[in-house]
Amino acid sequence: MITDEDHRLRALADDGRWPELLAAYRQGRAVAAERAGEATAAGLAAPLGHLIAYSAPPEVAARLFDPDGGPGAAAGVGDHDAGPLWEVLATRHSWLRLAPLLGPAPVRRLVAHTRVLLGEDLSYGGSGGGPEPGADGVPLRLEPWEAAGWEEGARVREYLPCGGARSALLTLPADREGLVAVELPEPVERLGGQRAHRATVAAAALAALAPWAETVCVRGPAPLAAARLARRRRVTGGYLPFALVYPALVQAAAGGRERGSAHGRLAVWRALAAMAGRPGGGPEVAALVARMRCFTWQEPAAGLRHLHIALEDPASGVAWGISGSEEL
Repeated sequence: MITDEDHRLRALADDGRWPELLAAYRQGRAVAAERAGEATAAGLAAPLGHLIAYSAPPEVAARLFDPDGGPGAAAGVGDHDAGPLWEVLATRHSWLRLAPLLGPAPVRRLVAHTRVLLGEDLSYGGSGGGPEPGADGVPLRLEPWEAAGWEEGARVREYLPCGGARSALLTLPADREGLVAVELPEPVERLGGQRAHRATVAAAALAALAPWAETVCVRGPAPLAAARLARRRRVTGGYLPFALVYPALVQAAAGGRERGSAHGRLAVWRALAAMAGRPGGGPEVAALVARMRCFTWQEPAAGLRHLHIALEDPASGVAWGISGSEEL
């Protein structure tokens, strides 16, 4: 039901009275936080927060996250409507406009990586002027293999002015094109032992990408990992370049409305760094991606969101598999 208060706020937005709308957001969120807790306050304030993040001048919209409004008044990284409020803001303005305005470090980091996904080069040699580098070693520009596999506009959700968003649904495999009948080998035991510590740490990082999927780690080629996960020995499958696998991994890690594509990118880089044995990223990740062999296969009953992929590092002789599906 549209209330008189909704009409009042819409009239303020139509008149461009954004400081008043920001004050209303802060007051409403703070009161709700005191009475019902942070989670409830974030949900109640989210529609107005979305409107401000989308349409207000950046000088006003960035203050959604500024703690100077007092306890409970500021949005955090988890505040979301159709998507995280920081992601809505990041889709509307360049890093050059936003960098001087954003205070909280977690928000700055996520906004910066969203701008990277949107195509900005924020590295010190790039046009963005270089924000502060993160300790995780994730580059502040897209690597060529990160940019190659996406359709135009699919890296970050497209938000609408009054709420809602459009996003592509990326699955793996997306269809049968390029796939053939494959007989998977006999399954082997999962990788174990002290020597496998690095590989199992990487498997844990891969599992964090999609909690609804099962993850395994084996010594051997990618089809051996697939054999541990596939429901049948004879599958429709084949190899893909990692550039085509990467978008589905990022979207799976981005999760639902409360997370964003920047979360997905950072999570995939953590997994790749763990596979390469280099927690801070670096050239080892690029070398791993260059030599990685990626096997995907179809399952007979896949949910709307699904992921069936095995990633093999020929240099270490280890393969990781992740497989599962989720109804949205």
